[in-house]
Amino acid sequence: MNERLTHVRADGSAHMVDVSAKDVTARQASAAGRVLLSGTAVAALRSGDVPKGDALAVARIAGIQAVKRTPDLIPLAHPIAVHGVEVDLTVADDGVDIAATVRTADRTGIEMEALTAVSVAALALIDMVKAVDRHARITDIRVTAKSGGRSGDWVEP
Repeated sequence: MNERLTHVRADGSAHMVDVSAKDVTARQASAAGRVLLSGTAVAALRSGDVPKGDALAVARIAGIQAVKRTPDLIPLAHPIAVHGVEVDLTVADDGVDIAATVRTADRTGIEMEALTAVSVAALALIDMVKAVDRHARITDIRVTAKSGGRSGDWVEP
């Protein structure tokens, strides 16, 4: 198998892939992750008693903002037009489930934007609840689905 990594030149140096010849297509990516929390933190989220305020709203907005900053954070990510973002946080008995879906019509995928939304939403949530739970833990961040582009559709098994 003579496969070559697209972001690595023949001399081994990293570079940004030229996507100018690719067709513009509708693309969508979804990602998910979790923030594991203590029972005290979960109770504070459910009752609205988080000392810093509405932790879920702040995390949702942070995730949306992060999507727009992805190429500033991920060195080889292309700036792409973001046409839609959904970030959802669901309180569970052991923490918060975070899901993000990002849409574009562009020349390259949007998976990194979806992953960034989940990651930053998780970080913002921890910042909001750290006074209640110093042991909050981010886990299981992953792409759960993608559609569009040359490689076609994929959904997490």
